[in-house]
Amino acid sequence: MDGSCPEPVLRTARALRAMSSGQILRVICRDPASVHDLQVFSEQTGNRLLAQEIEERAQGKVFVHWLSRR
Repeated sequence: MDGSCPEPVLRTARALRAMSSGQILRVICRDPASVHDLQVFSEQTGNRLLAQEIEERAQGKVFVHWLSRR
């Protein structure tokens, strides 16, 4: 997923709704605010935030998040 806030949270919520409990979603964003926004989203929804990383790619920095569906 790629986009600006609030798009990463909205698209993450939509993707998680379509998943089964325990499945893992990887979210890739360019928006640095996604780090905080997905932490808050996880706390509010009960979906577990498993990890967050920053990766350098040819197109620039991306923020990678792994969430587990509740």
